[in-house]
Amino acid sequence: MSTMMWIYALPLLFIWFYHLWKRSKKHRKSMGVQDEAIASGMTDPASIHPIVDHVRCLGCATCVSACPERSKNVLGVIHGKAHLINPTHCIGHGACKTACPFNAIELVFGTEKRGVDIPQVDDSFQTNVPGIYIAGELGGMGLIRNAVTQGVQAVDSICKLGSKKQGKDNGLIDLVIVGAGPAGLGASLAAKDKKLDFVTLEQDSVGGTVSHYPRGKIVMTAPVVLPIIGKMHFKETTKEALMDFWGEIIAKAGLEIKDRERVESVEAESTGFHVKTGTTEYHTRAILLAIGRRGTPRKLGVPGEEQTKVVYRLIDPAQYKNQHVLVVGGGDSALEAAVSIAEEEGTTVAISYRSEAFSRAKEKNRIKIADAEKDGRLRVLMKSTVKHIESDKVVINGEAEEICIDNDAIIVCAGGILPTGFLKSLGITIDTKFGTA
Repeated sequence: MSTMMWIYALPLLFIWFYHLWKRSKKHRKSMGVQDEAIASGMTDPASIHPIVDHVRCLGCATCVSACPERSKNVLGVIHGKAHLINPTHCIGHGACKTACPFNAIELVFGTEKRGVDIPQVDDSFQTNVPGIYIAGELGGMGLIRNAVTQGVQAVDSICKLGSKKQGKDNGLIDLVIVGAGPAGLGASLAAKDKKLDFVTLEQDSVGGTVSHYPRGKIVMTAPVVLPIIGKMHFKETTKEALMDFWGEIIAKAGLEIKDRERVESVEAESTGFHVKTGTTEYHTRAILLAIGRRGTPRKLGVPGEEQTKVVYRLIDPAQYKNQHVLVVGGGDSALEAAVSIAEEEGTTVAISYRSEAFSRAKEKNRIKIADAEKDGRLRVLMKSTVKHIESDKVVINGEAEEICIDNDAIIVCAGGILPTGFLKSLGITIDTKFGTA
């Protein structure tokens, strides 16, 4: 080989070997993260998540860079293909799908082992029942940013139904929004901005699921532009600050939220729907369901659960001062409840979970649990289930033996049952997703 050829070949060989070295290094790192997740049982994504078509994927790693949780190594490249290597940290943002230049990523609900019930909706957020729409957590979008965006987009779709002037003389309004959480508030702002004649109903309090978070909980979100208000600037905040923010935008936009007004029935009629609540009724062209997925809290189904000391959400940790408390569950709400109660003076706190790992909880909550256990402020009972509840004790089936502990209060954080009965009464079809789009 001539000297001139070596002059050109050597830099190319150096670049090639450097590329191979970098690729090998990323491969080893991704394999390590994946192996660690599998070894610790952290393999189930919490909600919507990506699957990668390895025929289309060329390993460009654009999805890895686009992931908002890239510092947690959610996605990685193994053997030249993208993989979901740290599933429990996936927040369902969907940025990976948007970023992929080869259309190799699909967003799915559930896994082959764990199905997720999702109401059937189309690209406009309309259900199989014309005129009834779903946005936010009920449709599987738990992220605040995504829920708000869906509420706004659903109203855009509803505006295409036709002239909003028709029927005003006989009391027909354009829209009934059910729920005043992130999706409902986003939809309400959009409806007001579009000058629709609408009403927003909330069976509980403004804020939806967020309002039920434990005091001081950090709420993760991302910037989002709200109609009328503009951009939400914070990316991380407390529950209290977020609730104050909702109150400010409601006042600034002049929204009227009818809280403590529960929808009791919905009937179809020629012009749309007849909605009855506990206090009044509405005739509307369209309905947007922006309610949560909890519906009815999931119960343990054990003897003694009917006692008043058993509750299904944490209101204020301070009320458990100087008490023996058991928290049941393995999600973020359970871990946050256990940690916050353990910080109260005089409490003894235990957390019981049926699985071997808190695979569906955020890393920061798992770290807090580990720290509290190490400090002796919290007892962690993995692979355990409640057997029966007595007035001053609770009996638990542990991994190796039956455990009996003193108990004054039990907080069950086992999620909720989808309001299937209500949805089916409206004629809405519910699909169970086992890793399907």
